[in-house]
Amino acid sequence: MDPYYIVYHPYVTEKTMNFMEKNNALEFVVKRDANKKQIKESVEKLFEVKVKDVNTRITKHGKHAIVIFMPEFKAEDIGMRIGIF
Repeated sequence: MDPYYIVYHPYVTEKTMNFMEKNNALEFVVKRDANKKQIKESVEKLFEVKVKDVNTRITKHGKHAIVIFMPEFKAEDIGMRIGIF
């Protein structure tokens, strides 16, 4: 499956920026019927990283996935590559 079909875009707020610094994680808006395994595989393909864990929640704006990266991959570096800063 195409990873761009699963992961739509990063979700950036002050809270997610703090989460990125403290927990080495980024938050993405994802396809509503995507499961955690699909989200993990898509993020690993898109950004060439290893994902430690994925947490999801559904809000009125769609499904959000908090993706925690392995220690050898820094969320700040990934954020720089995708243009968050």
